Amino acid sequence: MKKGIHPENYRLVAFKDMSNEEVFLTKSTANTKETLEVEGVEYPLVKLEISRTSHPFYTGKAKFLDTAGRIDKFKNKYKKFQKADKKEEE
Repeated sequence: MKKGIHPENYRLVAFKDMSNEEVFLTKSTANTKETLEVEGVEYPLVKLEISRTSHPFYTGKAKFLDTAGRIDKFKNKYKKFQKADKKEEE
């Protein structure tokens, strides 16, 4: 390995999957502002949207996302801007 190109600040960091609250510890150099206590020891915390414990490829379970509900919510939110655009065109 080349000298001087690898970081020196490796430490144990807690990674938390926010979709299923799973926590695992591993060494990392990730900068964090939050901490989490695991088994009486405080570790820096990195929050994840998805990890091996919740990813459909690893779990074999696909999650159904309510895309229709989200699309309707988006359209309702921005409906007022759509009306303004139509008035300007006339």
